[in-house]
Order: sequence, then C-alpha cells, then structure tokens
Amino acid sequence: MITQSISFDKQEAILAAALGLFIEYGFHGTPTSKIAREAGVAHGTLFHYFKTKDELIVTLYNSIQEGFTVYLSEQTKPSASVVDRFKDLFYHSVQWAVDYKYEFYFTQQFRHSPYFKQLGAEPILQPGLYQSLYIEAIKDNLFKPLPVGLISSLCVNQIIGTYEYLVQSDLSAEKQKEIINEIAELTWAMFVKLETL
Repeated sequence: MITQSISFDKQEAILAAALGLFIEYGFHGTPTSKIAREAGVAHGTLFHYFKTKDELIVTLYNSIQEGFTVYLSEQTKPSASVVDRFKDLFYHSVQWAVDYKYEFYFTQQFRHSPYFKQLGAEPILQPGLYQSLYIEAIKDNLFKPLPVGLISSLCVNQIIGTYEYLVQSDLSAEKQKEIINEIAELTWAMFVKLETL
C-alpha cells in the first residue's frame, strides 16, 4: 500500500513538473532530464512511468481532460433543460480556464501540436457532455441541423475568446460572471433555429 502511494506521488510529481516546464519552454524545449530534475526523481525513474516523452505528453493531456470532465459533471444538472445545461457548461468551461490557467494553456499547446491529430482527440474543452447535448438539441429541433463537429469548433472558439478577454481585462468577479453569461447567451443564439428564439 505504501509502495503504491509513493509510486503515485512520483508519477504525479513528474506530471506536475512537466506541466510547468512545457508551458514555459514548449514541448521541444523541455528535455526529459529537466522534467526529472524538476520532479525530484532520477532520469531513469521518469522512463519507468512513461516510456517516451510523447507518452508523457499524451498522458498529461488525458489527465487534464479527465479532470476537466469531472469538474463539468459536478457543476451541471442532468435534469436541467437543454438551454440551461448549455449555458452551465459554457459558463463553467470558461471558469475552469480562469481557475486552472496552466492546465488550460497546456491544452492550447496540445491543440496546436501534431499530438492532437495523432490522438484523434475530441475538440479541446468539448468533452462528451457537450457532444451529447448538441445531438439532443438537434434531435429536439432546437438547433439548426449543423454538423456536430462544426458546433463544437465554434463553441470552443467562443470559450477561448471569452477567456482571453477576461484575462486581459481588470474586471470584478461579478462583472466577469456577467460577461460569461452574456457570451453564453450569444453562443446559444448562434445555433438556435429562428422560430425557437
């Protein structure tokens, strides 16, 4: 039991060190020796947990996405209406990016790297909760019959744009909340059929 705990701690230390270093120096500018040193483990220990740097990068991405999905699941009510779930997901996606800025920055690096295409990952900031909601909105005749991938891509860009505006502005928490909710409304309106507005 103690061995498992130490093992988990070392793996978490490696992932945490990698996150900070990848953000600061990029994927190519961060050798595994530097990650091991920052994590306080031997270089060979890193390769005990991750066979290659590529595997470490993908594992870190998957870990962040998993945490993000859990975060969203805890913030939304499955019994709420489609529109309320959409707005809740949008709001909490932006809030997650603000609260977990290192993880968010990493997902953006990953999104624009070859790893993203190789993994065949679903769009960043669009875990399965979103996909099922879009499909439901189309089936319920609320959304225009657009491809789900296009809806996802447009939503991701709205989330990222809102985040970038917030971090560049000196706004109170209340004003930030107001802006996120306004953009969620505008994003919803972008996809809704005119007769349902």
